[in-house]
Amino acid sequence: MNATKPVAESDDAVVAVISLYAKEKKIYPRAVSGWFAGWRWALVWFTQLLFYGLPWLDWGARQAVLFDLASRRFYIFGLVLYPQDFIYLTGLLIVCAYALFLFTAVAGRLWCGYACPQTVYTEIFLWVEKRIEGDRVARMKLDAGPWNFNRLWRMLAKQGAWLAIGLWTGFTFVGYFTPVRELVPSLAGFALGPWETFWVLFYGFATYGNAGYMREQVCKYMCPYARFQSAMFDKDTLLVAYDTARGEPRGTRSRKLDARAQGVGDCINCGLCVQVCPTGIDIRDGLQYECIGCTACIDVCNGVMDKMKYPPGLIRYTSQNGLASGAGWPELVKRAFRPRVLIYTAVLGVICVAFVTSLWMRPPVRLDVERDRATLARLVDDGFIENVYRLQLMNATESPQTVSLQAGGSSLPGLVLDAPESVALAPAAARWVTVAVRVPPETALSAGPGAHELRFTVSIPGPAGEAPRQLDEMSTFIVPR
Repeated sequence: MNATKPVAESDDAVVAVISLYAKEKKIYPRAVSGWFAGWRWALVWFTQLLFYGLPWLDWGARQAVLFDLASRRFYIFGLVLYPQDFIYLTGLLIVCAYALFLFTAVAGRLWCGYACPQTVYTEIFLWVEKRIEGDRVARMKLDAGPWNFNRLWRMLAKQGAWLAIGLWTGFTFVGYFTPVRELVPSLAGFALGPWETFWVLFYGFATYGNAGYMREQVCKYMCPYARFQSAMFDKDTLLVAYDTARGEPRGTRSRKLDARAQGVGDCINCGLCVQVCPTGIDIRDGLQYECIGCTACIDVCNGVMDKMKYPPGLIRYTSQNGLASGAGWPELVKRAFRPRVLIYTAVLGVICVAFVTSLWMRPPVRLDVERDRATLARLVDDGFIENVYRLQLMNATESPQTVSLQAGGSSLPGLVLDAPESVALAPAAARWVTVAVRVPPETALSAGPGAHELRFTVSIPGPAGEAPRQLDEMSTFIVPR
């Protein structure tokens, strides 16, 4: 029987330590300019002007967009919403979801490449980094070099700018929930409330961490969209793709010589498409879930093709079918109107019409009915049966309203409503009104014991010359045994 020599006593033993955790290699995206980069920066400006500017926009005597959680009012320009209007948020989310399905089916990850907050803030943070530390090669040398005064001041300046952008972003976010003009003096006087302080810091440091450090890792590992996007792709979906038939075999060459005569394709293997990619992939390897469709590789490759006097489009927007057949834009646009896209468009159109119509027909006053929990029913003077209710009237407009109340029930003839003749509602205000409904003893006897249908009606005066608008809310009237 052969004895196995212990590893520690073996002269030739090599101990290999395999780590189950590999540190993420830092990506240094190269600066790029071009037509698509211009569109990307246009979207950065648009989205950030919208986000940072809306809290400062006034609508009458208030902030134009304000989600006032304390008073349970949500103001969106001229629209006043209550928690009972949560259904509209559901409708808005459905609209956004179907719009995402439609855009993805047509042109892939347009949202990710141009308007996603992670992409937008990564672009902003990268711009700050490039302005302070230089472009790709300079940043790589700086990180690989020793710690000295040059590296220290650049690092501190970059971190300070990132923190300032992150905290201002958090402050703006809180400004949508607490009037921003109240936040400024509170911030200046170090008098922010606890929840405002928490959310400014939380949202600010989330922006700082995601856009400054996590970057492509959010898109690759945290965002679920990258994982299920394939369910919305087909072979006619537009995507950023490398033309393998035209580019291969790749290789360096002189621009003065004919590439085909040298047996190489149009790709000169410069690697710039990899250097500009914010997620660090090689687009020449084919369709990958990490690709966010930012089109930086298209811009840089077109620049190289221009210098080489080759036609542009080695990397371009196309589809898998278009890449295989060499189809041009007319064919690609024609294939965009395929059954899947038409179905998404039709469903999205129906949902949008229903959503807008519902908002347009939304009554100016809302009514909620609650029964008095202390007494379901009671016997009062002359043998009348009485039920007590609490009515919540909510003015969904920013103008005063005066409404009147009525009550009725098909099985309760002769009922009497004990309520104010009219109820005045202040602009965007809610008011509780306690009312009593009584039925005569003969009605109660004929109706029988149990719960009977009761309808409350609010009459809302219309504009001059128009009939009052009526709003009904159903409840029950209890006749005791």
